[in-house]
Formats: sequence, C-alpha cells, structure tokens
Amino acid sequence: MAAIDCWSLDAFARAHSSLSARTLAAYESDLRLFAEWVARSGVDSPAGVTRMLVRRYVAALSTRQFARRTIARKAAALRRYFAWAVRQSLVEVDPTLGVHVSAGAGRLPRVLDRRELEQLLDAAPGQDEPLWRRHRDDAVLEVLYGSGVRVSELCGLELDQVRLAERALIVWGKGAKERRVPLSEPAAAALETWLRTRPEVVPPEAGPVLFANERGKPLTPRDVRRILDRRSSVPTHPHALRHTFATHLLDGGADLRAVQELLGHSDVATTQRYTHVSRERLRSAYRTSHPRS
Repeated sequence: MAAIDCWSLDAFARAHSSLSARTLAAYESDLRLFAEWVARSGVDSPAGVTRMLVRRYVAALSTRQFARRTIARKAAALRRYFAWAVRQSLVEVDPTLGVHVSAGAGRLPRVLDRRELEQLLDAAPGQDEPLWRRHRDDAVLEVLYGSGVRVSELCGLELDQVRLAERALIVWGKGAKERRVPLSEPAAAALETWLRTRPEVVPPEAGPVLFANERGKPLTPRDVRRILDRRSSVPTHPHALRHTFATHLLDGGADLRAVQELLGHSDVATTQRYTHVSRERLRSAYRTSHPRS
C-alpha cells in the first residue's frame, strides 16, 4: 500500500474530475496494475520509471494476449498520468514519450439486416407481454434506431428533452455537450403512445425520467440489453442500432459531416469508420448481384 501511495493516485483523480467516473476508475485500475508490475522490478515510485520499463510493460501485456485496444487504453492511462506527474514535479522526464501503441484497425461495426430490424421493431407482441412494457420497448427501440443516440443518452432522457411537435430530441452527450437529433415518424408515434402509458408505470418520485424499468427506477443500459434479448432472434448489442442508423444514412447519400453532428462525434475520423462499412456493403452487393462480378 505504501508503494501505491507514492503514486498520488487520489490527487491525479482530483485533477481530472472532469472525466467520467467510469474513465477515472479505468485509469486508476490501469495505473495500480502498472505500479504493482514495476514494483516487482524494484521500482516503488513514478520517479524510478524509465522509457525502457514502459516498453517492457507494453511488451508484457502483449505476451498476455490482451487485445490491442486494451493495451492502447492502458498506455493512454500511463501517458495521461505521467504528463500530470511532470507538471506536479513528481518526475523530471515523461517516460512514456516515444512509446507508441496502435489500437489497430478494429472490427467494423455490425449492421443489422432488414430481417433483424423487422424482428426488433415490428414483431408481434408476446402472448403474456404487459401492454405498458410493449409501449415502452417500442419507443426505446425506435429512438435507438431512428435517432442514433447512445444507449447512455437514451437512459438519461427526461420529459422536457422530448419535442414531439418539432419531431426532435435534445440530447446530452459525451463531455456534457448538447445536441438536437431528429425523431423519425415511427419513433415519434411510439413516444406518443408511451407518454400516455408512462403515468401508469413511473411513480412521481422517479422524477422527470422518460423511461423506467419494472421497478419504477430509471432505465439502465442493462435494462435496454434485456429489451433486445427479448425481441431479437440473434444476440444483438444496443450499439448495433446506432451503427445501423449511421450506416443507413451514409448508404442513402447523407453528408459525412451531417452524420457526424447527428452522432455527436467530436472528431470526423470517428464517423469515417461508417464509410468503410458502407463501402463493404456496396462491394458485397456487387459480388452477389452482378453477373460478371
């Protein structure tokens, strides 16, 4: 414990309080693992860390078969920590300088096909399914696909963020950034139905939250995953609906910058991933449809 104290992780966390709690927790976990690893080499403080030691650590992670994205995240935690440590005079030189870890190309987002979308959005109600749950689930799924919001953004929606007359939602995204996204006609209709049903399900003490679970508590990402598990015939992640939203827009000729704004991406490079998906879909369609492909 004393060795960990030398790293001033609490002070590091306070200095980065603008980050999400999940990100800070991941950073702290990564830094603790690194501190424990270097301690086995006799280094008990950040001042003793060298660039060679950082490179050995990255190599050790690779031999343990961590995914490249995981290794890149752990390296990013070290870079942020040591940049802060230099400013705090805990170290004289940043040992992560010159250490580069590629996250790799990553897998292309999975796009739902027409049959899967119909199963999710238009399947007949289950025989014993409560009507209120059907109304809620319809609204949740139509908003995820029709507006492309993140599941965390959907779970955080409140009543005053729904603008049915304007066919729009006001969404608070990453970095507490506000954006306006359109509501599709099916999503607006499903929300109208849910809003009529909502008072029967959501108790007043739940506040203005738009969606709630069976216990009257605000809907969580895990609850949304259960909705998909009930509706989908194949394992499907809620984020697949966001991927599908973006890809279908680009397939239809939407401008990349417009899609970037709708998704709430701060960097257009993130949105460009979906152009690769669209190109692959076009290539696949050509291969399967053209007689001389």
